[in-house]
Formats: sequence, structure tokens, C-alpha cells
Amino acid sequence: MTESVDFTIAIPTYNGESRLPELLERLKNQIHTENLTWEIIVVDNNSTDQTAKVVQTFQKNWQCPYPLKYCFEARQGAAYARKRAVEEAKGKLIGFLDDDNYPLLTWVAAAYAFGQKYPKVGAYGSQIHPDWEVEPPQNFQRIAPFLAITERGNLPLLYEPAKKLLPPSAGLVIRRQAWLESVPDKSILTGRANGNMLTSEDLEMLSYIQKAGWEIWYNPEMEIYHKIPSFRLKKDYLIPFFQGIGLSRYVTRMVNIKPIYKPVIYLAYMINDIRKIAFHLIKYQTKLKNDLVAACELQLFISSFISPFYLWKNGYLKTNNK
Repeated sequence: MTESVDFTIAIPTYNGESRLPELLERLKNQIHTENLTWEIIVVDNNSTDQTAKVVQTFQKNWQCPYPLKYCFEARQGAAYARKRAVEEAKGKLIGFLDDDNYPLLTWVAAAYAFGQKYPKVGAYGSQIHPDWEVEPPQNFQRIAPFLAITERGNLPLLYEPAKKLLPPSAGLVIRRQAWLESVPDKSILTGRANGNMLTSEDLEMLSYIQKAGWEIWYNPEMEIYHKIPSFRLKKDYLIPFFQGIGLSRYVTRMVNIKPIYKPVIYLAYMINDIRKIAFHLIKYQTKLKNDLVAACELQLFISSFISPFYLWKNGYLKTNNK
């Protein structure tokens, strides 16, 4: 049997050749990890660029006591990449970093320490600061959390199930036991890929972990900077992005609801979505063409309302679900 290690860093990446080097350099220079056994796994999620060569070049010159590994996952979608990472990982704790997440040099030590201090924690997220390529539009802070920006203060916080709020997958640490016990083999949401605009696969996964009774926390001592290029602040990226989040919402809303209550909860959500759409149209009716943030919010509300119909029509709700 393969010996386990204390901590695994998993890096799911798609066409990450230009972004990976900075992340791998930061991981080479992590401090206060002398008493840890850990590893890094790059999960190449069907890239078509030189991602594999970039990792191979790093591997040839790798002088660190912790190994740098590479694996290829042909099924495109972040959920498939994360599932493959869990299968490959030897760590009891698995820290997920996207290829555009650049951690402070204490990230690994802080991530491991938190997992040791809170044994009932199934998952915990980082404090994520934006690294904007260009200045975002006015009022962008209203929708910034959807771009995996999580600045919730400098004290640890428990994500309470009643508040319906969960951390993003960027900079997220999962207890491997919690994943294996809670997350079904087949999820409904698999992540954006060609022909599939649905997202929020990370929220579906975390909802299962929370449903199983594991705690989910915010750990501000794990700090990362999320590099956000200018194209992610433009309308032609943001509107489809929010459409995908909205269309996925029926899944994430219903994971923790008992079947007997689903019709009532579903009706309540529909009424609330209609209310939000109506109020938004009244408030911003003359500004929607020029106010990108308001347009994104409206798209989210409309897509959330039609989510169950879209998912049913396209066969997603027939997926095996636990």
C-alpha cells in the first residue's frame, strides 16, 4: 500500500503554459514546511498548448524534497480534474490551486496547520485578493465574489449551512476523507467546457460535504492573489459567465433539501427570483445598457429562474444523483 503524505497540492489546469511557471516558482519557495511531507500534482485537463512541456522542464530541474507530479485528465471540466486529483493524491489534506492563483509563501504551512487545528473541518477556503490587470468597472465589488475574490476579514469564519454561502474552489483545501465519504462518483455539474456553459461544480461538491455533516470554514491566514486578466471584465465574457452560474443554481440550491420539501422550496425560490427580476428592472430600467454590473446581476436572476427548466430539458437532472 502506498504511504500517505501530510498534504497534497493539486493544480487543475487547462492551457496553463503561461500561468503555471509563476505558481510553481512560488510553491518551490514555500517556507515553514520543514516538518511536512507534501507533494504537488499538476492535473492537465486536456490542454492543447505546451502545458505538459512546461511541467516536464520544471521536473528536470526540481531540487525540492517534495515531488512534482503530472497527470493527464482527458475529460474536460473542472469537476473531472478535481476528481482525478483526489484519486492521485496521497495527502490526507488536498489544497486546490488554480493556475492563476498565486499563494503567499506561507500558504502551505497555514493550510496544513488549520487542518490539524480543526479536525471536524471537511473543507476550508483561502483569503483571496484580486490582482487586476486593468481597473474593474464602477460598483464591481457587488459581483466580485463570483470571480473567486474572498476577503472576509482576518478571523476564521464558519460557513453556516443556513446562510447558503460557500467558498470558491480557488485556494480551497479538502479533507480527503470528507470527499471520499460525501461526494458522489457522478456529479451533475462538471464545469465549463466546449458545449457546456454550466459552472458551480465546486459549490455542488462542497454542498455534499456540508450535507454529510462536515464543517466548512474560511481561513484568512491562507492568502492568495488571483490574477484577473482584462478580458474577464468585459461584457462578452461576463454575461455568459453569469448565465452559466444562474443556469446551474437549481442543482446547488437543492443538494441539501430533503425530497419531500423540494416542491415547496422550489416554488419559494421561483417567487423570490421573479421578485428580484422585477425590482431590478424597476431600479435599473434605463441603465442596463451602460451598467455592466447591473446587467450581470439581471442575467444571474433570469438564469436562476429558468435553471430547473434548462437542466431538465437538457437531460442534466437525469444524471445519477445521491
